[in-house]
Amino acid sequence: MKLINKKISTLLVTLLALPTIMQARDFRAADNHNSTYPTVVAVKHMGELLSSWTNERLGIKMYSGAQLGQEKDTIEQTIAGAIDINRINLAPLNSMSAETVIPGLPYLFRSVSHMRKAMDGAPGDKILKSLEQHGMIGLAFYDSGARSFYNTKREIKTPADMKGLKIRVQNSDLYISIIEALGANATPMAFGEVYTALKTGVIDGAENNWPSYESTRHFEVAKYYSLDMHALAPEVLVMSKISWDKLSTDDQKLVKKAAKESVTVMRQLWDERVKSSRSKVLANGNKVESSIDTAAFYIKMGPVYKKYASTNELKQLVKDIRAIK
Repeated sequence: MKLINKKISTLLVTLLALPTIMQARDFRAADNHNSTYPTVVAVKHMGELLSSWTNERLGIKMYSGAQLGQEKDTIEQTIAGAIDINRINLAPLNSMSAETVIPGLPYLFRSVSHMRKAMDGAPGDKILKSLEQHGMIGLAFYDSGARSFYNTKREIKTPADMKGLKIRVQNSDLYISIIEALGANATPMAFGEVYTALKTGVIDGAENNWPSYESTRHFEVAKYYSLDMHALAPEVLVMSKISWDKLSTDDQKLVKKAAKESVTVMRQLWDERVKSSRSKVLANGNKVESSIDTAAFYIKMGPVYKKYASTNELKQLVKDIRAIK
């Protein structure tokens, strides 16, 4: 009898421990950037935090460099639960969640610090929350840089300087609308084709942040860089709702905490990268224009705001962001 009782006790202990054993896992994380990119390093740091806090019960296995597909593919996999954690540009989410369009509106943010404060606060929380009904849990925002215009023709200080220029844009209705509102010709084009197109005159210019302008060598052929900072749209870190719902409440809190703490790492790395890229461009002798009539550019954006912030809820979100001091 004692032997039977002992066996039953051992079995009960094993069964009680089983849920904890089953919860041990490495989350599959996707990013189309390379292994040294700030967002990738930040998610790896998030995994290290989770591993430390849970005695290696939870962790993250990072698949960078588009190993699991381009963003459109990884979004679908995240919603299906095949990918647990995903770093995504906001643009591919625009057709799902109207709220994700708002941070991409031109001249919405006064500065990088304004963008960060807004996205870390109530406006950002509202945008993250909007993703839940689409099968994703919004965890945090990462920087994607301040996008500015560069071209091969001339300095850009006012909207009049944009007139007639052929400007490459990503395949986005919003960006096409911005370029057209400024009197330039929007030319959707794959990012990898831009250098040759600039060099051969197929396009006159493009728009992007400091690291992209420098690392792609676009600065070698497009000497004029105008710091209008028309867009500071961040990127977003999400988790599959299917994966999220499998976690205990305590583990969900840990995941969110680790994600928030990874933002600090990402931003520090990003700021260092911006500084380095800027130095390389200036050393090359490029003409960098900072005296921009931003107010004149913003006035031209009326049709863009009317089209993309069309509901009372979206208009209020714009107001809330602008009200951040």
